[in-house]
Amino acid sequence: MNIRAIAFDADDTLWDNEPFFLDVEKEMCKILSPFGTAEEISTQLFDTEMANMPDYGYGAMAFTLSLVENAVKVSHGKVPATDIARIIELGRTLLRLKATPLEGVEETLRQLKADGRYRLAVFTKGELLTQEHKLQRSGLLPYFDNILIVSDKTAQQYVDLCRTLNVAPSELMMVGNSLKSDVLPALNMGAWAVHIPYHVMWQHEVIDDFDHSRMFRIEKISELLNLLKMNDEPLLLA
Repeated sequence: MNIRAIAFDADDTLWDNEPFFLDVEKEMCKILSPFGTAEEISTQLFDTEMANMPDYGYGAMAFTLSLVENAVKVSHGKVPATDIARIIELGRTLLRLKATPLEGVEETLRQLKADGRYRLAVFTKGELLTQEHKLQRSGLLPYFDNILIVSDKTAQQYVDLCRTLNVAPSELMMVGNSLKSDVLPALNMGAWAVHIPYHVMWQHEVIDDFDHSRMFRIEKISELLNLLKMNDEPLLLA
């Protein structure tokens, strides 16, 4: 390996995120229980999110709009305004998440920053303002050289990431919890990838598991430090 830059996903890699969305969804199902079962309401919500994604993208505000639309749909327009207000307030809680770093995150970033050999970046998708606020609340901003918040992690966005970091794809390592968004696109462009599974995953991000010669799996982010010791050694690919 010849890694010169490391990019980190944010949500569910640097801090918890998906569990809070699931909690909001459960509360929405309780509010809308007169109009269907939790399974029916959640299924309809996912369909609504997917239909809205081209217009709304990802994030808490997009999710909240889908919550409201879903409430109107499943109730056939009968949901009380007071319940709509409750659902909007539930969505608002997602804009105020503390973004407390997961175990080992800050110490790992501190050591990588002190090492000085790597450009460190956040590469995450979602709403600009929401993600910026979470980064500020996390206290992790000083460890990063670049912050890139994109509407979606497309192949072109990964090309732009390399350009911004001034590295070739083979000199980039992407670290994240999503095989679909963090790992596979990085591998497809010739970069290295580190998968750190998170205990829950949004349905939209789920794909079949796979192996790859440039992908590593670790259980916690602190293991990244030992993994990077391989950067000083030649690695023969299968």
